[in-house]
Amino acid sequence: MTQFTEEELALGRQVIETCRELERRGLNQGTAGNISIRLAERKEGFLITPTALPYDLMQPEDIAHLKLDGARAGRREPSSEWRIHLDVMRRRPEVGAIIHTHSGHATALACLRRPIPSFHYMVALFGGEDIRCSEYATYGTQELSDRVLEALEGRSAALMGSHGLIVLAPTLQRAMALTVEAETLAMMYLRAISAGEPALLPADEMARVKEKLAAYVAQSAPRPPAAP
Repeated sequence: MTQFTEEELALGRQVIETCRELERRGLNQGTAGNISIRLAERKEGFLITPTALPYDLMQPEDIAHLKLDGARAGRREPSSEWRIHLDVMRRRPEVGAIIHTHSGHATALACLRRPIPSFHYMVALFGGEDIRCSEYATYGTQELSDRVLEALEGRSAALMGSHGLIVLAPTLQRAMALTVEAETLAMMYLRAISAGEPALLPADEMARVKEKLAAYVAQSAPRPPAAP
């Protein structure tokens, strides 16, 4: 029987609560999507939601543990998209959590293979002038992981062609906030293109906004308590 550390159980509870919050917000449903969170001892890998288990039935002991060498532990198999999570965790050491959803507006754009361009300044929050859309590949395959990682180059979010949305962040709380923001941008962009083609902000303006947003995010980050 797999033994779980206190850290793993605590992080597992955070993952499950985030899964359920996504469902409450209408950003995922049933067993769609997946979440991972890096363990504090980074060499130990990360935790990831199991495959084919509804969020309302999930328990901390159901969360799978994957090491960065691909070894796995736990009583359930990891999400079918474990390859994407593993490849991101290996290549992007700044990433502490990943959320993948099938949220309605972002997925609609992904099915159109339409990236989200610089129609709104908040697109810069995700690292550049757009949120790219990857080409389609069968779910759970290395080909899909390769295509998604290409779309994520220099970005903290991407649309997955005919599939959904993926968001990366240093923490699970930040990943949740960015997931909500990405879906909101997708909703606004769909509404805008239903009436015409929205004006796009130029590259130099997006670069300025990116810097300003980075400073804003740094100021809003939690700070450790002051020493007595």
